[in-house]
Amino acid sequence: MITSMRYVLLVLGIIISLHYILSFSHEEYGRATSLTRIADSFRGSSSERPAVPEVYYRNSTVAPPERKARAAFVILARNGDLQGVLSSMKQMEDRFNKKFQYPYVFLNEVAFTDEFKKYTTEITGSPVSYGLIPREHWYQPKWINEDKAAISRENMVQNQVIYGGSVPYRNMCRFNSGFFYRHELLKDLDYYWRVEPNIRFYCDIDYDPFLYMQDNDKVYGFTLSLYEYEATIPTLWNTTKNFIKEHPETLVKDNGMAFLSQDGGETYNKCHFLSVWSNFEIASLELWRGEAYSKYFEYLEKAGGFYYERWGDAPVHSIGAALFARKEQLHFFSDIGYRHEPFQHCPQGEAHAKGKCWCDINDNFDQEWYSCLKQYDAMFK
Repeated sequence: MITSMRYVLLVLGIIISLHYILSFSHEEYGRATSLTRIADSFRGSSSERPAVPEVYYRNSTVAPPERKARAAFVILARNGDLQGVLSSMKQMEDRFNKKFQYPYVFLNEVAFTDEFKKYTTEITGSPVSYGLIPREHWYQPKWINEDKAAISRENMVQNQVIYGGSVPYRNMCRFNSGFFYRHELLKDLDYYWRVEPNIRFYCDIDYDPFLYMQDNDKVYGFTLSLYEYEATIPTLWNTTKNFIKEHPETLVKDNGMAFLSQDGGETYNKCHFLSVWSNFEIASLELWRGEAYSKYFEYLEKAGGFYYERWGDAPVHSIGAALFARKEQLHFFSDIGYRHEPFQHCPQGEAHAKGKCWCDINDNFDQEWYSCLKQYDAMFK
C-alpha cells in the first residue's frame, strides 16, 4: 500500500514538473492550462459573459411634451470643469430634463475639447451646442486704464476680498452681465436656466418652470438671495442713481425697488437674487435684450466698474430685474431644492413631500439672518 502510494506521488510529481516546463516553454499551452482559464470555463470569462438581451431594456426617456418654451440650459464652463459639469447635468437630467428634454448650450472663451463634447453629449438625450465667446465679449477692454485697475486689484488682495485680484473673474462678471444673451446660440431663445458645475438638485421637478414663467408673465426666477460684499461694489449704487436721473423713463411702474432699498432708492441694501455662491437663475432673455437694461449695462460699462472695482453679475442682474420689471414678474422658486456650496435652499412643508426631496429641511438658507428673502416677501405685504 505504501509502495503504491509512492508510485502515485512520483507520477503526480512528474506530471506537475512537465506542466511547469511546458507552461514556460510553450506560451499557448500556458494560456490554455492556466488556473484562470480553467476557472473561467466553469463560470464564464468576463470577456465572453453574455449581455442582458435588449428585450429587457426600456427607454428611460418619455415622449416629448406637447408644448415647450423656447428655452435652454446655459452653462459657462471650461474644459477643466468636465466632471463638475457632468455631475450637474446628471442631477438635472434625473430630476427634471428626462421628462422635458430641453437643450443645453455651453459657452467658453476657448474651444471645447473632443473629450468635453463626448461626455456632455453622452449624458443627455437632449441636443447640446457648444459656443465660442467672441474675444471682445470676454477680455478686458483696451480702453480700461490698466494701471488704475491693477491698483484696485492689489488693494482688494490686501483686504482679502474674494476674487479681488482676479482678472478672469472680472471678465466672467462682465460677460454674464452684458454679453451672454447676445451669443449666436441664444438668438432664437426666450428663456434660459443658468447651470453651474457641482450643483445639486434635491427634489423632483415635475412641472416646466419655463412654461410657468412664460404663461404667468414672469421674467426672473431665483432660489437664493443674499447680501453682496460691499467692498466689491463701492460705487455701483451711485452709478445706478446717476443712470436713473439721466434715464428716468427706463424705470417700470410697480417695480421691485423695495427689494433693493428701504428708503426709496437713496441707499442700496446690497441685496441680490444670486451670487458667486448660488448662480441659480431662470430668466427671460428679453429682459436683458430690452432697451432699459441695454442702456443700463452700457452706462455701467463706460464707468469701468467691472475692472476698477469688482462689480458682479449678481448685483447687476438683480438691480436690472428689480428696476426694469414689475415686482409681480419676479418669482421665488420655493419648491426647487438647490445647493451650490456652501448655501442651499430646501423646500419646506408640503413642497418637500411633493417633490420627494432629500435635503434637510433644517439646512435652509432662507432662515439665515443674511438671507434677503424677507425683503422680497415684504414687497407683497
